Amino acid sequence: MKNRKRYIGKSIQMALAAGIALFGLATCAIENDIPYPIIEAQIESIEVEGQRGAESEAFEAAEINKNDRTVQLYVNDSVDVTKLKITRLQITKQSQLIPDSAACVDYAKFPKEGFASLDSISVLSNTRMNFSKDVNFTLRTYQDYVWKVSVKQIIQRDINISGQVGNAVIDANSHNVIIYVAADQDLTNITVSEMNLGGKYGSVEPNPLNVRDFSSARTFYVSHAWEETSTKWTVYVYHDESGSAGSSSVFPMCTQASLSGSIQSGKTPEVEYKKQADARWTKLPASDVSVKGTNFSATLKGLTPGTDYQYRVNVDGANGTSQSFSTVRAVALENGSFEKWHQEGKQWIPCASGANAFWGTGNSGSAQFIGNLTSPTDASVKGKAALLESKNAIIKLGAGNIFTGDFALDGLNGVLKFGRPFTSFPTALRFYYKYTSSPINRIGDDVGSLSQLRDRPDTCHVYIALSDKSEPYEIRTNPATRQLFDKNDKNIIAYGEFLRGETTSGYQQVTIPLTYRVTNRTPKMIVVVASASKYGDYFIGGEGSTLWLDEMELVYE
Repeated sequence: MKNRKRYIGKSIQMALAAGIALFGLATCAIENDIPYPIIEAQIESIEVEGQRGAESEAFEAAEINKNDRTVQLYVNDSVDVTKLKITRLQITKQSQLIPDSAACVDYAKFPKEGFASLDSISVLSNTRMNFSKDVNFTLRTYQDYVWKVSVKQIIQRDINISGQVGNAVIDANSHNVIIYVAADQDLTNITVSEMNLGGKYGSVEPNPLNVRDFSSARTFYVSHAWEETSTKWTVYVYHDESGSAGSSSVFPMCTQASLSGSIQSGKTPEVEYKKQADARWTKLPASDVSVKGTNFSATLKGLTPGTDYQYRVNVDGANGTSQSFSTVRAVALENGSFEKWHQEGKQWIPCASGANAFWGTGNSGSAQFIGNLTSPTDASVKGKAALLESKNAIIKLGAGNIFTGDFALDGLNGVLKFGRPFTSFPTALRFYYKYTSSPINRIGDDVGSLSQLRDRPDTCHVYIALSDKSEPYEIRTNPATRQLFDKNDKNIIAYGEFLRGETTSGYQQVTIPLTYRVTNRTPKMIVVVASASKYGDYFIGGEGSTLWLDEMELVYE
């Protein structure tokens, strides 16, 4: 009988651990269930020579995807990717670094631990690797974790000559260049402003800036910055017989549209736009039109969602051809006012009975044992509100939560799907909130420096992300296959968040601006997540921390 009671008690504990597995919460390790501790090894930061951004020439941090265990780096044309020096490689503490021996320039001298800088390792070390193709790094703790690092080199070849029409056609494989110029441009008297065929850091002989006659093909000898030999390139300049002054394209969002195109070198584009139904055109200030060589770009702002517009690009006083586009329709946040709820047994579900749920919670795991972590309340700004409570779940803290997506149990672990289909472009997330912050009195296991949060005020967390990933983000709580949400994921188009660690006396309105990282990609998913305890995914928080949410809406301004 004593053994039976012990078994039943342990079964309840196991069920509770699964029930509160929210936002990446790891279940409690059960004695003797696994032979070794689970310490997932990760690449925390990596830097290399010549590092830059995908779009910007300035330095940008590596794109680290902890879910897929991948790293994407971009480098300029000053470095040799077959002998690229790693200047920083920080990994999870207590993990061993095993580089790909085939990619190492000198495997024996490559560090077997992470390093914050070259100054922190032996002067005899050699951190150069061949990144002409993807390189795997194995990080070893009690298990092996294989990470793939990709490096893309951007060779920036800028060409700009007098009378040029559109961008030059550059074939880096055949080493041929074709440039079109206006019909009235004298081919024997060309002024070259830029022609860096070897990239920004390479060399070209003879110096193109001293060459003027392009009436026939011209030969140049080109070297990249890392090369001692040169390659023969041929440049052809032809008259543009089409009479085209350039081209343009537009990427419409809800309240703005990004315009880009090409124009004859030396010309100044004038951009005008209007609603299709209007007669009067609005001229964009010249300062709002950026011109570089034969390329120009501009942003049309203050537009109305779901509306037909026209624009034209004028040159030298001549009106360009009118082109049409439609702004994207504004889409409301489903059940953002949190008015619709129904119960299935003890569990509260934030949608009408029989409807497909837009919002998910962890109630399916907690309701039966410690009650709902998220429920409706009449203590609201209007109608009902969502009440998120962090509770003592005996084994760990259960953080009150609500998110766009679904929650399911997988044995003793949780599997969450973050994201609902969405294709619009809001500028912000606005809502009312009220918060009671309790001192943090629950600390999970193996949380490192986060253990220092004990007795500090708990913090609520609300964030929104737009992603062009074609399916929801899968969040897994099983320590062996753990996957958490990464706000720096390469598919995230826009992101914004709100954190607050003080108790409020009543409801306050908050607006979270959405920062768009790119303006030419359309969202496929919207992720909105709220938690009464920011570090609930580490089982860290204060019992009694409570977050009220009401009248949540997407803003289009």
